[in-house]
Amino acid sequence: MDTKKRTTLLLILAIALFMLWDNWQVYRGGTSMIFQHEAKKTDSNAGLPEVPIETAVPAENETATPVAAAAETAKTVQEKQAELVTITTDVLKARVTSDGGVFQYLELLHYPDTVDPEKDMVLFDMAPPRVYLAQTGLTGGAYPNHATRFTIRPGKRSLAEGENELKLVMDAEQNGVRLTKTYTFKRGSYIVDIDQKVTNLGSEPIDASLYFQLLRDSSKPEGQSRFISTFTGPAVYTEEDKFQKLKFDDITETRGASHATDTDNGWIAMVQHYFVSAFIPGDQVKRENYTKKVGEDLYAIGTVVPLGMLAPKASASNDTRLYVGPQESVILEQTAPGLELVKDYGWLTIIAKPIFWLMTHIHKEVGNWGWTIILLTCLIKLIFLPLSAASYKSMARMKQFTPRIQQLRERYKDDKQRMNQELMALYKAEKINPLGGCLPVVVQIPVFISLYWVLLASVEIRNAPWLGWIQNLAAPDPYFILPVVMAGSMFLMQKMSPPPPDPLQAKLMMFLPIVFSITFFFFPSGLVLYWLVNNLLSIAQQYWINKRYGKAPTKKAA
Repeated sequence: MDTKKRTTLLLILAIALFMLWDNWQVYRGGTSMIFQHEAKKTDSNAGLPEVPIETAVPAENETATPVAAAAETAKTVQEKQAELVTITTDVLKARVTSDGGVFQYLELLHYPDTVDPEKDMVLFDMAPPRVYLAQTGLTGGAYPNHATRFTIRPGKRSLAEGENELKLVMDAEQNGVRLTKTYTFKRGSYIVDIDQKVTNLGSEPIDASLYFQLLRDSSKPEGQSRFISTFTGPAVYTEEDKFQKLKFDDITETRGASHATDTDNGWIAMVQHYFVSAFIPGDQVKRENYTKKVGEDLYAIGTVVPLGMLAPKASASNDTRLYVGPQESVILEQTAPGLELVKDYGWLTIIAKPIFWLMTHIHKEVGNWGWTIILLTCLIKLIFLPLSAASYKSMARMKQFTPRIQQLRERYKDDKQRMNQELMALYKAEKINPLGGCLPVVVQIPVFISLYWVLLASVEIRNAPWLGWIQNLAAPDPYFILPVVMAGSMFLMQKMSPPPPDPLQAKLMMFLPIVFSITFFFFPSGLVLYWLVNNLLSIAQQYWINKRYGKAPTKKAA
């Protein structure tokens, strides 16, 4: 029975690790090998109003869907060069072109670049092959859109000391319709308020809609490790369908990905590691979400907001917010319902969110994320202390009777049934649980994986130093010191534990620290720090238990 139990446990652990790996592949945007999740089957292009695709000014009765390629403006012959306005606040720098009022560049002033820390992080950009833009305009006819030349009104371009906001205003008229865009930038905010006013200057009513779309290539952010892959792509959120991540590969020229379309709430976004951009229309405003491949490695996600019939000389306005910034939990929660879900902890969110909440409160007291991780480890160890103590006692008792177990195995090696009976009788008489030592490891696996996603997804820990050579807890140890020390702690723990009676299992256990060490070389140093501190606490706890319960067995027991 002893061998069967150990084999069963190894099988369970193997299945658990396979399921964790499978879910990790799904999180990265891959396909599950176990479950085929049925997405909501909707045609994301069906019934949407007309919007330009390849022409700068859409023709009447055009049947195109709301998408646009990045090179549209180049196709429109203009008499003079477009104006490029640079807006600077205390947290961002944006460049907006007079051709459509498109956000062609946006730089986050408080977040260093992943590849070159001397530079600021850039999200929106138009430097091929990198394309990432935010576009807005009118659809439903030959009306002003994101390829139309606008006239930009004079005004301040930098947020001065003592000022809390500045505005960028531009106008365009086409076929008797005027579109006025007002972008409002605020101090300390990554939100741009976009007010669009539509005026019907003609003598006939019009039926027009506003569209908001994010255009991006499918490349991963630069500087991302091959061993630490995170999701990059479009996302949709509605109260009915909740958070939906969409893979670029599911978006083609003829159809978009399956996702929520008709709604009156939520937002659409482009997600990448640590950062996100999202258009957030007002609540209770009818809209239609869409996705579309618009060119070679160019993909769009957007939403269309109908304005309804607009009588002659009448006007209609719409206020929509554009968030472009970090995935900081507090900021996302305050910006829009469900926006914090872009900071995706995978399927262990129920554990990861409380862990991060606890970490933020510890960090407020100590002011250093490295010491926060150490204190968090001690606290988790304290919570699991009763369980660990019981398991270590079982391991210590198991170590006492290892010679006796080996004798029984040798004596009855030709009679497996008798050997198992004698072993079970010994375990029962001495109150030994041969599987008890594995319980702390099994319990810690979900906590460990949750902390992994917390460290991987939290921009708050990005570039956070601990001490000495550890200057970024979200990146691997540059000198591999922590993984090597952690490997040593694992060997020491193994020496303190009773060896498995099965020689094959004993050999496998000998290689376990080596396998773990190689894996941890590529993990964030904050995660290695957690596991190292956990090992050191386990060693101290096991030493104390071995000293207290590890006395030689009595003659009666022998």
